[in-house]
Amino acid sequence: MSDLLAKAANTIAPCCNRPMALTDIATRTYNHGWRLDPILRSLLDTDFYKLLMLQLIWSLHPDVQATFSLINRSRNVRLADVIDEGELRAQLDHARTLAFTNKELIWLAGNSFYGKAQMFTPAFIAWLRDFRLPDYELSKKDGQYELHFHGPWTHTTMWEIPALAILNELRTRAALRDQGRFALDVLYARAKAKLWGKVERLRKLEGLALSDFGTRRRHSFLWQAWCVEALKEGVGDALLGTSNVLLAMNNDLEAIGTNAHELPMVAAALAGTEDELRQAPYRVLDEWRQTYGGNLLIALPDAYGTRAFLKDAPDWVADWTGFRPDSAPPIDGGEEIIAWWKAKGVDPRSKLLVFSDGMDIDTIEQAHAHFAGRVRTSFGWGTNLTNDFKGCLPSNGHGEGDALAPISLVCKVTSANGRPAVKLSDNPAKATGDPTEIARYLRVFGDAGRVRTPISV
Repeated sequence: MSDLLAKAANTIAPCCNRPMALTDIATRTYNHGWRLDPILRSLLDTDFYKLLMLQLIWSLHPDVQATFSLINRSRNVRLADVIDEGELRAQLDHARTLAFTNKELIWLAGNSFYGKAQMFTPAFIAWLRDFRLPDYELSKKDGQYELHFHGPWTHTTMWEIPALAILNELRTRAALRDQGRFALDVLYARAKAKLWGKVERLRKLEGLALSDFGTRRRHSFLWQAWCVEALKEGVGDALLGTSNVLLAMNNDLEAIGTNAHELPMVAAALAGTEDELRQAPYRVLDEWRQTYGGNLLIALPDAYGTRAFLKDAPDWVADWTGFRPDSAPPIDGGEEIIAWWKAKGVDPRSKLLVFSDGMDIDTIEQAHAHFAGRVRTSFGWGTNLTNDFKGCLPSNGHGEGDALAPISLVCKVTSANGRPAVKLSDNPAKATGDPTEIARYLRVFGDAGRVRTPISV
């Protein structure tokens, strides 16, 4: 019995005030099979932009109904064959029991973000006190999970990050379930060394600005926490912060994030005419600037193609802090935006480009060097920071190492008030929505500048 109690004790979440670096990740991974080990332990274990967008949605669009759906773009990975349905339901059901704690709400209410005190209004904080994640709809089809979240936009939006984190970590656990204690030690030693090699290269980049954007497709929560602490020590002040709100709170870091594609996607879905559809991306940005300001004024231009966005963008967009080109190749996307700023009579050196699409050490180095002295740059390092285990799993001769390769898994808004939602993207491979609706959107926004490129993550 004493052995069982000791094993059970190892499954308890580490205290929020205990340094995460003291956690023996291999032991915790080995003990995941003991009983339900919740992947999501806090509603703050999400990306900061979800809370910023949620406040806007709660304030301006409280009656909109929205459906979010899981989309596995890596169709060769049959998630329903890898992840046990009972385990998935248990994790999703546990997430629905969580509520914001007093400590978390006090921190949100009293902390300053992006230099702004009281980013979140007292009324919004009071509303969060009773927030719970809504129900879900889960089924299987052709080796994939069909996972949908229906209900008020104010609630379904908050499922995106937890759902992705849960599925990715369950896949990790399935891949490692039969690994022995020493194999796991070797795995994490290799992964740590691999990440530290990247850190040593990043140290050489003068003026680097870097943030952790790795929550959605992380290997596990504990591994993301380790990565954030490693960056905090390894690159020092070059680490601006993390998009993960819980890790920002626990590590005294800045919570990083602004807005995402769901805002223009919902606005476009609700548009009544083609002219309203064409203006939807700017209408929602106008709402954003009325709600927030300063360094939060970062435009995401690629929901319906960056070239189409820049062509019709109001002049006031040029006054914003910067852009986050999210689906075009970093250098190509950045150059197009710089040319647009110059055409508007704006000095790009006063502006900011945030690169976040599949970034890793090579692309960070290349973009940092290419734009040096021409524009300010910042890098959101996501999947290739928190889920790069390629080549790290000790082989038994059966090629199981691919089981830890990250996949391109997303959770997108698919309808608003019963009307289909669409994303075109600068990369047609990332387009989402009904094909008929995609064709209609292409007639409105055009296809200029969109180039199909392979998706890795």
